[in-house]
Formats: sequence, structure tokens, C-alpha cells
Amino acid sequence: MQLYAESLLSYRRLKTRQVNVGGLMIGSDNPIRVQTMTTTDTMNTEATVAQTIRCIEAGAELVRITAPSKKEAENLANIKKELRKRGYQTPLVADIHFTPNAAEIAAQIIEKVRINPGNYIDKKKFQTIEYSDKDYAEEIERISERFSPLVKICKEHGTAMRIGTNHGSLSDRIMSRYGDTPMGMVESAMEFLRVARYEHFYNIILSMKSSNPLVMVQAYRLLIQQMDAEFGEIYPLHLGVTEAGDGEDGRIKSAVGIGSLLEDGIGDTIRVSLTEDPEFEIPVCKNLINRYTSPENIPESSPLPHIEKIPYSPFAYKRRATFEVANIGANHVPVVIADFSKIDKINRETLLLAGYSYIPSKVSAGKWNTSDSSPDYIFTGSQPVEFDVPGILKIILHHAAWLLNKKDPKYVPLLHINEYLDDQLEKSAQQNFVMIDCYSENFDSNLTQKALAKSKTDHTAILCLSSTNKNAMQSVRRMFMELQIQDVKNPVILICDSSHETLDEALIHYAVETGALFLEGFGDGISLGYLFDKEKSASEIKLLNSISFGILQATRTRISKTEYISCPSCGRTLFDLQETTAMIRAKTNHLKGVKIAIMGCIVNGPGEMADADFGYVGSGVGKITLYKGKEVVKRQIDAAVAVDELINLLKENNAWVDVEDVK
Repeated sequence: MQLYAESLLSYRRLKTRQVNVGGLMIGSDNPIRVQTMTTTDTMNTEATVAQTIRCIEAGAELVRITAPSKKEAENLANIKKELRKRGYQTPLVADIHFTPNAAEIAAQIIEKVRINPGNYIDKKKFQTIEYSDKDYAEEIERISERFSPLVKICKEHGTAMRIGTNHGSLSDRIMSRYGDTPMGMVESAMEFLRVARYEHFYNIILSMKSSNPLVMVQAYRLLIQQMDAEFGEIYPLHLGVTEAGDGEDGRIKSAVGIGSLLEDGIGDTIRVSLTEDPEFEIPVCKNLINRYTSPENIPESSPLPHIEKIPYSPFAYKRRATFEVANIGANHVPVVIADFSKIDKINRETLLLAGYSYIPSKVSAGKWNTSDSSPDYIFTGSQPVEFDVPGILKIILHHAAWLLNKKDPKYVPLLHINEYLDDQLEKSAQQNFVMIDCYSENFDSNLTQKALAKSKTDHTAILCLSSTNKNAMQSVRRMFMELQIQDVKNPVILICDSSHETLDEALIHYAVETGALFLEGFGDGISLGYLFDKEKSASEIKLLNSISFGILQATRTRISKTEYISCPSCGRTLFDLQETTAMIRAKTNHLKGVKIAIMGCIVNGPGEMADADFGYVGSGVGKITLYKGKEVVKRQIDAAVAVDELINLLKENNAWVDVEDVK
């Protein structure tokens, strides 16, 4: 196996062990399974059964239920009995964190238990501890003694297990030796997996979750490499981005993280963690896995040029080195190019859809206001605009149209590869966008090699990479490898079009195919196109622009808005998470670059927040604890005033600006 996948140039499902979860087979050649988690109080049998049924009827193949203590674990028997009585045989999963005795009870009742090795045995106090090798070995022995009873119960009862590592809840012991790293996540799981294998228990699934898709993707890759090296086999993998949030942002972040791995054939079961009712997670899961299950979607196409060794590390992020062309490449954040080419008549109102607002004046020419989500360029095809545009905005035209408008510095040309190679054809002295097809049906290797050779010394050339192959992401990634091999340092725009019937499907498509590349360190800009009817085109510009910025935000390559790390709620949640998240978002969404975590309980508290700047965590019924980073700053605040106290905390730490100042 090369690195972490069967192939980086085509879609091939990674071969894993087969695991039996109550008759549902996971891994190996079995379909990618869809699951979710209830948000009801586990002690409320009727509510939990009703919500579980809604999830099953929406398409969930497994349903997870929290069991934070013995009493909830025992009540799983009543929930299971009622579901079976009503004719539902879907396997159930108990979610366990701090309580081994609850896990041991649940493992005798339902089909699968999920434990978190970061807090199943160890207690997290955020302490740095120096361990000798002898001390560390004794800690591993302690884990074995505490964990083995659960393993034996699972083995006796035919119960499956998920060892689910979360980035933000690594134990102090792991943090002290490995740091807050993907490798630490891997070792946290491997310690428990080794104990299980020693007991000859193999009915195990693993996960490496994080609210940061980059950390998540790297951790899964390292885990696969480690299992293959140590055991010569790979256990099935459960994929998910934890605390992804809600709405468009939650869907984009989940698609970037989960989809990047699915593209490489990694993943046997998935869960999209949204701060919404659990049944709403299922369509997102289905849109993701449909890319790899529907015959018309399976991303296999013409073979890509073989490569002996990839010229970058997929285990550590490093942005591809480029030179600067105007405001693109080098140390600039990736630019956003909005596609206006299907608009019949572009006017000021059209620009309003993309975040530019015009304020007319009776005594002057008026002025433009921009937002943090205003595109840097617009592509208008062959149509020049007939009004003054914001001074920072450039307009991309097809080359023939640019020649007619070249005296106006706001216009820059887009050239096809033949036009770029024609030395008799006039080019811009500042910027030339050059379209390069990546190994599609009409790909011309000879012309492409000539264009790459020419662009190497052309500091006006910006390469625009796209592919119509079904394995489009792998095709573009292979072209990036070629750029690195040939030491081509021109900046690159990722071009991604969609012809999906729904925008929900298109959103997944965009996030997967471009997000996977941004996570590799590839890409200096993004341009999304939708093959919609002309009458719909204007209404979709705003959404496509939002998705573009959302992908850059999710990949941490350009921060343009507040980031919310909010858990999806469960039976442990101590307040109305959806309502509170909406309230906090409404009051803080103008704070560019601030990361706010909204967690339902202490399980998803200071650890799970991982890299959030501020945290709002349920600590009791009607009580909230506020964090700065992982440090408690205000305890047991009444929920009625907690949002205001959060704002005060932001102000005290110079993280607050008034909305009027942003405008």
C-alpha cells in the first residue's frame, strides 16, 4: 500500500476488516454505512424511541444514544425492547465517555459501544507530566487492566466497539508525550487497540475526529499507515468532523473533512455532526456517499500518468510555494472569483449579490462598500460592464473581449492554452489567467508541457486548473504533482463546475473537490460555476460566493467570518443548543476570525473545543461556564444572562468590535 490509500490517482476503496454490528456488516466490500445520534434524554424512553424511528426512516443504518451513567446504560434495554416491538431492527450504539461501568452494562444490551480513549480511563486536568519509559509502560498496563473487562464482555456478547479518538479530548498523558497532534490522536487509539488484539477481540471500528478538517484528515491517514505497519491490516473507519456546526457552514466543513478521505477510498461508515435535529444529518450523508455508490458518479476515468513518489507530504500541511502575480499567490490568502458569465445584463444590483453595495450620491459619483465576503474578481465572459466598479475589483474577460477593452486596467484576460502559446497574440502586461485541462478527454500532453515550460518564467501567468473527469480531484492533484516536479511556481486557481440537480448536492461537490486540494496546500484561489438555467443564475450567485468563502474558511486558508464550533447535541445537553447557537451567532457573526465553541455539556467542553478562542459550555441545568481557550473564566452563570456575559468576555479580551465599526 502506498502511504495511506490504494491509489492517489483514482478512486479505489481501501480494503479493511469486516466487522459485524448486530448483523450489519461494516468494512471490506460492504456499502458505506450511514449513522446519526439522538439528541433526546436517554431516560425519556418514548422520546428517544420516537426520534430513533425518525432517524431510521430517514435512512440511518445505525443510531447512537448517549449513556453517560449506569442508569442511562440500563435504560437502553427499554429503548431497544420498544424499538424491536415496533419492528425496527436497526443496531444501536451506546456513547460512553467517563464511565467504564456504564460501558460494561451497555455492552451486554445493545449491538455496539463507543468509547473515547482520551477520557474513558484517564482524567483530564490539562497538566504536563514528565514520564520515563518505565512510568509510561506502567500507565499502559493500568489502561489494560481497566479496559480489558469491557473487551471481554464485548467478546462474550458479540458486541462491536468503536474506539473513537477526539482531537480535543486527548489525555494529559498523550498530550505530554505527543502534544496536541494527529500522531497523538493515533497513539491514543492504538494503545486501546493493542489491548483488544491481545485479548483476541477484533470486532472494532476506529475514528479520528476533530473540528478542524485538516487535523482530522491527517490523523486518519497516519492511523491507516500505523495499522498497516504494525498489524498488516486496516480496521474499518468511522468518519466525521466533530462539532461541525449548523447550516451551510456545518455542511461545508463536514464535506471537506469526510469527502477528502472518501475521495481516496477511505471510510466505511460516516456521520455528519450538525447542530440540528439528527434526521437532518442523513440527507447530507447520503449526498456524500452517493458520489461513490451511484454508477454514474463513481469517480473512475481515464488513467492518470503514473508517479513513483509523490513530491509532498500528505501528513503535514505545507502550502505550495508560488510567486506573486498582483494579489494572487505567494503569501496572499486565496482569492475568490465569482462567475457572472451567465448573467444577461450585469448591473450594480448584480454586484450586490456578491457582497458589494453601492451608495449613490447627488453631489458625487457615489461609493462602494465591500464586505469580508466580497469576491476579489468577477468573470463576465465576453461582457464588459457599463458602470464604475469598486476600485479593488478586477474583471476577467475572454481574450477576444479583453482585446476590445484592454485600455481599461480593470479588465484582465482569460486565455485557453492555444491562445497562451500563440506568441503573436497580445497578452496583458500584468495578469493572464491560463486555462489548463487536467487529463480530461481532450487533454493534450504536448501542449500542456509547452504551456508549463512557458509559464515558469512568466510572472504574469496564473494557471486555472480544472477537469471534467469523474476523478476530477485526483486529476487536478496529479497536475499539482506535475507542477512540483517541474518546479512550476505560478499561482493556481481551482475551477470547479457542477451540473447537479440540487444545490445541496452541488455544495457537497464543490466542498469535496476543492476542499481536498486546499487541505493538501494546493490552490491560490477558487472559482465555482453552476450549470443552471439563465433565469436562475442571478439568484445563485450569492450562494456560490458564500460557498466559496465557506470552503476557504473550513480549510483554514482564508478566515472571513466568525467560526462556530458547536456540538450536535445529545441526551447530555443541558440547554436548547440550536436556539442558543442561533442567538450567539446573531450577536457575534460580525467578528471576523474569532472561533467560538458552543458545547452542550462538560463531555464536549474544554477538551472537545480544541482550538476555539472562547467557549460557552453547559455545566448544569440552567447553568453555563465560560472559557477563554481551555481556561475557565466564569463558572455557573445563569443561562438567562450567559450570552451577555460571553459578549462581556469578548470585550474584556479585545475580541469585540461593534457592528457599526465593521460596516
